[in-house]
Amino acid sequence: MFRRVYLDNSATTPIDPEVLEAMMPYLTDKFGNASSIHHFGQETRSAVDTARHQVAGMLNARPNEIVFTSGGTESNNLAIRGLIERRADTLVRIDAASASKPILAGGTGDADKSVRAPHIITSVIEHPAVKNVCEDLEKQNFRVTYLPVYEDGIVRMSDVDATLTDETILISVMAANNEIGTIQPICEIGQLVRKLRESGRKIWFHTDAVQAAGKMRLDVEEIGCDLLSISGHKIHAPKGIGALYVRRGVRLHPQYIGGRQERERRGGTEPDAQIVALGKACEMAQGSLINNATKLRNLRDSLENRIGEMIPDITFNGDREHRLPNISNISFHGVEGEGLLINLDMQGIAVSTGSACSSGSLEPSPVIRALGGNEDVARSAIRFSLSRFNDSADIDRLLDITPDAIETLRRLSPAYKPADK
Repeated sequence: MFRRVYLDNSATTPIDPEVLEAMMPYLTDKFGNASSIHHFGQETRSAVDTARHQVAGMLNARPNEIVFTSGGTESNNLAIRGLIERRADTLVRIDAASASKPILAGGTGDADKSVRAPHIITSVIEHPAVKNVCEDLEKQNFRVTYLPVYEDGIVRMSDVDATLTDETILISVMAANNEIGTIQPICEIGQLVRKLRESGRKIWFHTDAVQAAGKMRLDVEEIGCDLLSISGHKIHAPKGIGALYVRRGVRLHPQYIGGRQERERRGGTEPDAQIVALGKACEMAQGSLINNATKLRNLRDSLENRIGEMIPDITFNGDREHRLPNISNISFHGVEGEGLLINLDMQGIAVSTGSACSSGSLEPSPVIRALGGNEDVARSAIRFSLSRFNDSADIDRLLDITPDAIETLRRLSPAYKPADK
């Protein structure tokens, strides 16, 4: 039986044994409802409070600024929809005669006035949990600008400045991309938003940090964001748990209406075992951030250097400096990414062609297309994503298999022509 190697950690990570150990008591003996006032409930409440402090510690936030959710998708929805719905009353009134942009459905105004739709700025490479929310809001006549990223996969501040309008109330740009790992200028965006707000503008900044958590420093004071999303299963906690940082003073319209949990920002009985797991995972990620990043960077660089020497006609996608230490995205020209993925999987290697949330799509990765490459580059792209459980033996195993797999697939492809011919 061959040795299986998991290199798809951007899709999900295995639960760390220490995380599992921390959460197990809350799946067995410590089963109380954290909203109950008796011993069983208060025992669980204490554990939830501890986890809230642990998550806040990783982000340099206050514990009461942490809202527990079911994961990154819910966190992003709560951040974007929650803010937009709460701030609908801040729309700018303009003369109807000069209106050149869509009007918010159901808006109010004087007989000679109308309300211009609120404006959102995001990027073309956002995760579907952000991009699809914005596209849905467009159907409701909200205006959305999608910032380009160019060949390096990074948003330009000049484009952010150029797209700002008087109606812009939210900027949502991810901390780091989930397919190519490029780190976005979130501190610069946060600084811009802070200055605008100091001048009296009603504008907020959200960042999806689901992929960045545990791989790069996340300090909400340094970033200057108002909202930040994380997910447990990307940092060795279980699926079904995440968190949203909500800066003190920011008001959101809750998306889950029910009880008064999470300071009435997210109703529903707390999943205490998962919350404990997330807290432990955040504590561990924070404590080993530097060492873990160094290890991952060394493994990734070894993979890229060796694969570059062994396989011709490849393209490294995105900026190779300003990116997460654990992601490498490579296009193997003349090879269908799906075909290579299946070939590697049959030999025990798990990789990805892009976002797990886009699995099953027949279209090439929109992230790779956004870099300006042709369709061949997008269709031949493979993402290798590492975690602290990977080692050099995993890279050796990958490189034992991949060159032959590429050669076989290229030989079978009538469209492939070597670059030197």
